[in-house]
This record gives sequence, structure tokens and C-alpha cells, in this order.
Amino acid sequence: MKLECSINKIKESLVIAERLTGKNLTLPVLSSILLVVNNKILKIRATNLSLGIEITVPAKIEEEGVLAIRGDVLSSLFSQLNNEGNVIFKSINNSLSVKTKHSTVILKSVPYEDFPTIPVIDGDSFNIQSKKFIEGLKAVYYSSSVSEIKPEIGSVYIYSEEDLLVFVATDSFRLAEKKVKIKQKINFNGLLIPLKNAIEIIRVFEGKDEDLKITIQKNQISFSTNDIYLTSRIVDGNFPDYKQIIPKGSNTEATVLKQDFISSLKVSNIFSDKFNQITLKVSPADKFFEIESNNVDIGENTTLISGALSGESVSANFNYKYILDCFQSITSDSINLQLNGKNKPMIIRPIGDSSFMYLVMPMNR
Repeated sequence: MKLECSINKIKESLVIAERLTGKNLTLPVLSSILLVVNNKILKIRATNLSLGIEITVPAKIEEEGVLAIRGDVLSSLFSQLNNEGNVIFKSINNSLSVKTKHSTVILKSVPYEDFPTIPVIDGDSFNIQSKKFIEGLKAVYYSSSVSEIKPEIGSVYIYSEEDLLVFVATDSFRLAEKKVKIKQKINFNGLLIPLKNAIEIIRVFEGKDEDLKITIQKNQISFSTNDIYLTSRIVDGNFPDYKQIIPKGSNTEATVLKQDFISSLKVSNIFSDKFNQITLKVSPADKFFEIESNNVDIGENTTLISGALSGESVSANFNYKYILDCFQSITSDSINLQLNGKNKPMIIRPIGDSSFMYLVMPMNR
């Protein structure tokens, strides 16, 4: 193997690939990054068996070959190199020579014969702007369960609805739904991407401004752009029929400025108990909406919020953190809160944006 390429291009690729290396005692080669040079192309591969990636890097190829190098070592080395200039890779016996303008490093390779192949997914496919797909994932992923005991809710659920791609996540305490419009009508059965994989997919493709080709087959999904090919395991399970728990209407509504509500939540949290509990009180007849919190060791707090109120009076307890999380998905200045009584879920929607919906279950302490 012998090639020359941009330090910056290699560094960008290694940052992505190293995160996808695996920690597997029975298959230690998974902690490596595979450098494959053939057909005048350099490809960087990494996998943890649940996710696999292949990144094509522009390079001037002199000799073909394959080497596996420990991912953490290779990534650490390039993190210290200046972005400017080129690097020359050359295989010497079972080692890799990494030569730049100011340094030469010899890295020991590891046997690559057991390195798993990155699966080629063959199935139904469609194209979507990468930023739209990432927007959908980012709008909901934080609502997934971090526990893997129930993998179906430790995932992001994605399904098609005419010319919409719908993203949903829940941990049974809250639920987020985001609808993203796409150019073509597609039809596929819903699929579940594990939370950890969804987070890495966001990291890999966030900021990309090109089309993403998505291909789906049983148990696997792939995402590809001009230079990145990523595969992910799909969870075998059924997502809950979440539409059954979404209230069809509301007895009480409050429309408030998002920032006023966020500021009030943060103040209330100072005085909340160990369960992060706060109380929302809405009384349209008396024209007040307030947030209360009480901690026996610290004190208590009541904050009034201005807004447009309608419907019946209601008082309900919620985990403030679950409410606060959703605002990373809301860009509107105002929000609408819909309540149906003390023991019923609350719905939060951005004003002027029907694509996002957030549901929070009450606390019954």
C-alpha cells in the first residue's frame, strides 16, 4: 500500500470512523479501522456490528493494499497533526508508515482477515435531503428510553405517510413526534433504529447538504451520500400504538411565549423536589397561569406566566425536565399547551408549526 492524500480529509474521516469502532473481547479486530486501497480508491471502514461505515477519501494511489490499524491510536495521531499539507501512507511489512512534512510515524497493524464485511443493503430505497432526515431524528431521539430492556422503546420509530416521513420516540413518560415532508410518496412498514445508532447517524450526517439515499431491507438500513456509506441494525419489534394515547381534544388551553415558559421552568426547578416535580395551574376564568414548586429543604416558588387562556381550570403535576427537553425541537416564539385534567397527558405544540407534537405524562404523587 502506498498513497498520498490531504491530512484534513483523513482527519475528518477518522473522527467519524473511530466512534463506530467496537469493543469486543471475542473479536478484537473491531477496535481497528480498516484501510482499503483498491481500484485507485482509498476507503476507510469501521464497525461495531450494529453500525458499519465506509468512507471514501480522495487520494493519489501508487500501490494497493489492506491494513487494519487500532482506531484510537490512528485517530489520536491525526488529532495532533496540523490540518495543512498531505500525508503519505506506506505499508512496510506488517506496519504502516505515516509520513508528513515534519514527522514520520510507524504504526503496528493488526491481522485484518477477521474484520467483518460492511453489508451491502439491497431493498426498497428513496432519497431525502440529509438535513431533513437529521432534523427528524434530532426532533425526537431524546424521548427514547435509554434502557435496552424494551428495545422497541429504546429506539426511534420511523414510518411513511404519503409524502411524509414520521419520526416518533417515547420512553413511556413522554413522546415526541415529528413529520418531515419529502419530495416523493413512499410506502414502507415502520422501522426501529436503536437510540445509540440514531445518535451516531446524527453525528455522521449533521451539517451535510446533499441528498441521502436510504435503502431498507429486513433487519438492516443503509444511508449513503457521495462519500459515506453507513449501515445500521434495525430492531425486531413493534412500536406501541402511540396514537391511542394522544387526546383528540382539550379541556384547557394556554398559548404562551416559549422563552417566558422556559425561564419559569428553570426558576421552578431550583425549588423542585428530588423527582423534579412542578405543578402547572391554569385558571382561564381568573386569568392566571402559574408554575409552582416546593422543596422542604430549600423553599417554594410560584411564577405567573402571561398568555392567552381558555377552557376549564386545571392543576397537574409534571416532571419539569421532560417538559424542558422538547424545546430543542421548537423554533417558534410561542407554544400552545393543551390539558385535559389532573391525570391526563399534556400536549405541547409550536404555534405556526404543525409538524411537531410533544406529549408529557403527568406525575401522580
